[in-house]
Amino acid sequence: MVYTKNDLIEQIEALGIRSIDTVCIHSSMKAIGDVEGGADTVLDAFIHYLKDGLLIFPTHTWDRINENYTIYNPLTDPSCVGILSNLFMKRPGVVRSWHPTHSMAALGRDAVEYVGGEERSETPCPREGCWGKLYDRGGKILFIGCDLTKNTIIHGVEEWNHIPQRLVEKYQPYQILTSDGKFIDRPFRGHDSSQGDISKNYDKLEEPLLKTGIAKLGRIGDAKTFICDTRNMVDLTTSFLRKNPDLFADRKPIPEEWY
Repeated sequence: MVYTKNDLIEQIEALGIRSIDTVCIHSSMKAIGDVEGGADTVLDAFIHYLKDGLLIFPTHTWDRINENYTIYNPLTDPSCVGILSNLFMKRPGVVRSWHPTHSMAALGRDAVEYVGGEERSETPCPREGCWGKLYDRGGKILFIGCDLTKNTIIHGVEEWNHIPQRLVEKYQPYQILTSDGKFIDRPFRGHDSSQGDISKNYDKLEEPLLKTGIAKLGRIGDAKTFICDTRNMVDLTTSFLRKNPDLFADRKPIPEEWY
């Protein structure tokens, strides 16, 4: 099947999204399948539907900003999290945050306010940054064709709960190149890797989130789509981490009696 813009809009509506919502999208265009007009039509559908809300895509650069490449340019550095994010951040009216490794791009209500201030971020997902603001706004997170191992905000939940061995001890001397050609010095601590890639275990949240009704399944194109209420997901995950701070260090399922 080849999906049209109207087909996608019907699927967005079926997920329970309102036109005034704040929605952050993790995505795989390949999983969506054939769309008339390709990736741009997918963006057109979401932009049209959320015309009264706020549409957000992560535009992360953690793959390239490191001890050897220390300058982040929000105008030119590509996103490492998919074609939709790269196309979105070039759309008219979209603003991109100045976070050196975990930037976000936003369009719509309060977009400038939403992305503002991330040049002060010393860690990947600080509470006062875009991921924390998503919680404060009562936003939704949509996973289109990707699973909860891509659930970046859980890195934030671990940061906010001061889980040990999640951030490196040493600061890196990063810089941010502003639109007027000036540099902002940004000492920065990235994610710790001593326990390996713990995000590969974030998908153990799927069953608790579905059983509690915090999340539900749907489709965008051919892609299995998972939509979560941010605030309730963060609160539930926080309750889990208080019981077991090393919850995501292994593949053991979350005890059902916890939820």
